[in-house]
Amino acid sequence: MSILIDKKTKLVVQGITGRDGTFHASKMKQYGTNVVAGVSPGKGGQRVDDIPVFHSVENAVKETGANTSILFVPAKFAADAIYEAADAGVKLIVAISEGVPVNEMINVTQYLDRKGVKLIGPNSPGLISPRKAKVGILPGQIFKKGKIGLMSRSGTLTYEIVDHITKIGLGESTCIGIGGDPIIGMNFIDYLKLFEQDPQTEGIALIGEIGGNAEELAAKFIKENITKPVVGFIVGKTAPPGKRMGHAGAIISSGSGTAAEKIEAMQNAGIDVANEPSEVATLLQSKL
Repeated sequence: MSILIDKKTKLVVQGITGRDGTFHASKMKQYGTNVVAGVSPGKGGQRVDDIPVFHSVENAVKETGANTSILFVPAKFAADAIYEAADAGVKLIVAISEGVPVNEMINVTQYLDRKGVKLIGPNSPGLISPRKAKVGILPGQIFKKGKIGLMSRSGTLTYEIVDHITKIGLGESTCIGIGGDPIIGMNFIDYLKLFEQDPQTEGIALIGEIGGNAEELAAKFIKENITKPVVGFIVGKTAPPGKRMGHAGAIISSGSGTAAEKIEAMQNAGIDVANEPSEVATLLQSKL
């Protein structure tokens, strides 16, 4: 198995006629993802890489049965695009857009909770279940079907750690970039629940970074609820307080959210924390 996406996923690409939408729709299709539709208002009737384009998500869902959406739209239009997908009946939305206004995301996440719709991101590279489906911009060639579930706040670092996990022979069940913005949809605990229930996943990698308290909350949840081995890694050990590092959510404010605090919380929960990216793979191997 895997979590969230598989061969049954029917994907609609919002913003498919834009530069990034066109490029990544083709890449996802080449990987084997069942890309059934694209949406660009005013451009319905066109085809992109033989994928039919519709004026609205509602029409795309009615015609194709799409159940998952990915957004390649500017941040200022992302919230409306998420609402449109949710109202059309899509149950999983992946938002690549970076820098969606925080006040808009607060309302979006509350709305999706009421409708029972899952959101990955925004500011996420998406997710992949090797040999099944890719919904995002991740480089599919570095992933190999296997036993490790990985969730990360850092897209680029995900690729480096996955490369080590693949080369050591463990492979991956599902890998997810959860998003680097301050307000995101699903969090570490949501993914931990799914990985715990997934029979293919035998070990879990949690890649965190400075800012917020998501890693501390995840550590407490792992200690109380997760039976599978978990290895952590925290980015930003040398980041100065008050300075944003890369992601909008990666900032130490009021002296909290430091790498040291997160590492201590994870170690107190019995989680092995790697000192460098390559060590994640070796620690996981030693626990399986």
